[in-house]
This record gives sequence, C-alpha cells and structure tokens, in this order.
Amino acid sequence: MKRLLGNLLTLLLVASCAVVADKSEAPGRQFQDVIKSQIEAFARDDGEAAFAHSAPAIQQQLGSPGAFMAMVRTGFRPVYRPRSVEFEEHIKVDGNYAQPVRIVGPDGKVVLAMYHMQQQLDGSWRIAGVMLRPLQAQEI
Repeated sequence: MKRLLGNLLTLLLVASCAVVADKSEAPGRQFQDVIKSQIEAFARDDGEAAFAHSAPAIQQQLGSPGAFMAMVRTGFRPVYRPRSVEFEEHIKVDGNYAQPVRIVGPDGKVVLAMYHMQQQLDGSWRIAGVMLRPLQAQEI
C-alpha cells in the first residue's frame, strides 16, 4: 500500500512540476461538484460512491472501494475528514485541468489539495489524483 501511495504521489508531482497557470475556460463548476460529492461520500463512509468519482486508472490500481478508502484514511486524512473546504479558481497545467482546494483538516492544519481532473469519454469528469501540500501561516 505504501508503494502504491508513493507511486501515485510521484506521478502527481511529475505532472505538477511544469506548472504554468492557464485560466482558460473549463468546467470548474463540474470539478467542484465531483469533489464535493466525493467528500460527502467520505463523510458517510460510502466507499462505493467515493470510489466512483476516481478515474479508471486509480480504480484499476486500487481494485476495490475498500482499498481506496483505506488509502484515503491513512494518506489523505484532511480530504477524508475536512473541517472546511474552500475552492480556488481551477487551472490548466500542460493541457490538464486541476482544481486547487484549501482544506482545514481534522487536526486544524490547512493544506492545499490539488485535484487533477480527467474528462471521461462520456464527457463527465473524474478525479485522477490528489496532491496535498501543507500551507504555512503566511499562505493562509
């Protein structure tokens, strides 16, 4: 599980290295709806609903809603049980969309969660990964 989490985080870091913000038109409201729906599913401990918002590659790697929830509980606690969620303006990075979200975790610490969004063949959006970065007091 640690290796899988490490691989996912590495992929996200590589994808976010060449960040040149392009605030072009994108379905930002849809991104927010998907993310809110997944966070609501976490609050209900509804693994199937939360897992359904993940992109196919994540679903294949983790294999089941139970494995997905275990990964989120251990490696993404602020997303799993946020005290508050504040959406920032979405960005486009190297042709891929990302939705930054400021989250106050259960411990009161603030993180920036960068949700990488992937459009599906049917036009819907799913979460292709999340990278968490703790924010310093001057960034809050």
